[in-house]
Amino acid sequence: MFSKKMLWGSLAGLVLLTGTSAVALAEMPVHSQESSPVQYIEQPLGLKVGVAIAGLALIGLELWWFLLYEADE
Repeated sequence: MFSKKMLWGSLAGLVLLTGTSAVALAEMPVHSQESSPVQYIEQPLGLKVGVAIAGLALIGLELWWFLLYEADE
């Protein structure tokens, strides 16, 4: 079905793709509160890291389920 080399290559590509978009988002200018009706709320770093880890874990679980799991048939 899928080789381990193909799976690792896809995961590496995904990491590179998300890493470059994070750099672009980090360089976006922050608007002042006077010009925007939406108030920006700074989130704690621990919460951001926790959400990112949980998301990566769920993506890994889905990849395992659909690509690597072999049902007893």
